Amino acid sequence: MSVSGSPTDLSPIVRRGLLALLLVMPLLALSSGSATSADSGFPQDPAGTAASGQDSSDQDGDDLLGGDLLSDDDPEKTETAQVDPATKHARVFKESRFPSADECATCHPKQYREWSVSQHAYAQLSPLMMSMQNAMNLGTSATNGDFCLRCHAPVGSDLGEPFSISNLDRHPASREGITCVTCHRMSLPYRKISGRLGIDQGDLFNPIKGAGGNDELARILSKPEEFRVVTDREEMGRGIHVEVEPFFEMTQPSFCASCHEVFAPNGLRAHEVFTEYRNSPAADEGTTCNDCHMGNVQGIPSGYQEGPAAVVGGKETAPRKLANHFFAGPDYSVIHPGIFPINKRANEFKTLAEWLEFDVEAGWGTDSFEDSCPEDFSFPGSWVSIDDRYDGREIIDEQLELLEWAKEQRRTVLVQGFALSDPRVTRADSGGIDFEIDVKNLTKGHNVPTGFDAERIFVIQVEVTDGDGNVVFLSGDRDPNGDLRDNFSLYVRNGELPLDEQLFNLQSKFMTRNIRGGDMEQVLTINHSVSLLPFLRPASRPNNIYGRPKGVRKHRRSIEPLGKRTAKYHIDGDHLTGDGQYRIEFRFVSQSVPVNLVHQTMHAGIDYGMSPRRLADAIVKGAIVVDSRETVVEINSSASSTPSSGR
Repeated sequence: MSVSGSPTDLSPIVRRGLLALLLVMPLLALSSGSATSADSGFPQDPAGTAASGQDSSDQDGDDLLGGDLLSDDDPEKTETAQVDPATKHARVFKESRFPSADECATCHPKQYREWSVSQHAYAQLSPLMMSMQNAMNLGTSATNGDFCLRCHAPVGSDLGEPFSISNLDRHPASREGITCVTCHRMSLPYRKISGRLGIDQGDLFNPIKGAGGNDELARILSKPEEFRVVTDREEMGRGIHVEVEPFFEMTQPSFCASCHEVFAPNGLRAHEVFTEYRNSPAADEGTTCNDCHMGNVQGIPSGYQEGPAAVVGGKETAPRKLANHFFAGPDYSVIHPGIFPINKRANEFKTLAEWLEFDVEAGWGTDSFEDSCPEDFSFPGSWVSIDDRYDGREIIDEQLELLEWAKEQRRTVLVQGFALSDPRVTRADSGGIDFEIDVKNLTKGHNVPTGFDAERIFVIQVEVTDGDGNVVFLSGDRDPNGDLRDNFSLYVRNGELPLDEQLFNLQSKFMTRNIRGGDMEQVLTINHSVSLLPFLRPASRPNNIYGRPKGVRKHRRSIEPLGKRTAKYHIDGDHLTGDGQYRIEFRFVSQSVPVNLVHQTMHAGIDYGMSPRRLADAIVKGAIVVDSRETVVEINSSASSTPSSGR
């Protein structure tokens, strides 16, 4: 049969073959292009672990049809065609569809400083978040996609950035996480959508959105000579957005629910903050998220500051209600202080990669180091100048001071949320000691911990010592890796340390369904698969039949608003050293994530060249004591005993 006739002359098999070829040809054209997109300036990412700088197979990547699998290009020619890193970097920074927060800092220094050290600013910069996202995709053949990125870096998601590239290569507004335009240019009131936010595109001059409307901005724009502003992109001067569009949604809890009510692709309710709030006493009283988290005191409704929303041309705008943009919570930075807090001056002074070379611990830029530094000391090229090192140290000192302030704000919000009761000793004799203590949720707004509660450590550390200071009981202590002695401690699994059977930890647990029934605790929400190519499978039955996806659930251990949980402990008489006093000390400790999460995700690589050990040490170092109590009991084998003191 001739194939030159009309389509109706072709056999069904031939017609289907030609149709398939037509569908595949665009993919072939895409895959055979340059390794760099000239329009976006972002490198393609066939490896899936670019953030770590490690090689991986293409099956682990973002695009199984991209790069080497279908390309006919000569690899050497493709390498030659790549744009040099400096040019790519210039393209990224030239991108103006999503202004960086650094541009907003000029007129909004107060809001910028609060936000710069916040969890919102840190959302995408976190190396563990990056490793976790990439590990999830490695374990599901990339079918998890950019699920994490679309809340942690909405700008990057809108730009279509490869989700596994290093933060060093991202658009500035992308690595800023929840940056200014994320909220102030949100396209619509999306409410509960697990991210995927539409952001109005445009440069600094385009309209923004705010709860207060446009009146004050209109007054400023009517006096351009007084405030020294320009609204024409072609004019020289201080640029300013031309309008504030009213967006009342920003004052409502449903606005926060866009990212703080998270349903995983398989239907798992990963974060339930908004649901908790809707069923809370705070909601009944009309208290909003902003009232507790953007007010004068972190964690409680305490009113708002009054003052200018902006300083334009050296002149303050009219006083109004000011919202705090810090948003304290249990997370904290574990990365180089040169790149976080986000700092406009630091960004203009050096690149992120250059800041990573600055040795803070060695004392670069201090008199003690510089006066004793050998003349032949080898510095990285960007830090050869002693003046640069002194300027760098000045910035670092400011950063460390701001991080210390943030730590105290974190402590404040945790103290507003948690408290220990006085301990109660219910038995104290030669046969043993029984005692208990309550952990109380002081808030009215939601459970504690909340949000990412399956990876939050809130543990009671208990130490009991005899009159000579000998330790007779421990719970909540750590193994040499920094993990609690739970089921995920490698030392416990290897039989080198005993399981902490009396551990009190409010961390929820992911439970996945095994192949032949039964549940299993998991650090990541990836169930064991018999398939050679595991992926997130759609449910075989509607989730509303079970109330949850059949393959995974979350065993919640958080405390409801104004509720409590009681930790009970027993020390067998065999562990006591005889009659006398025994001191029982309680410390309630908050830690952002467990160290075992590092172990479960490090195969995907860690951004910024961090080692797993260094990351784990930084996580443990950041833990803080939220509350503490102690009591003393007297053991007298000839009589019953009661606590002699407790506080």
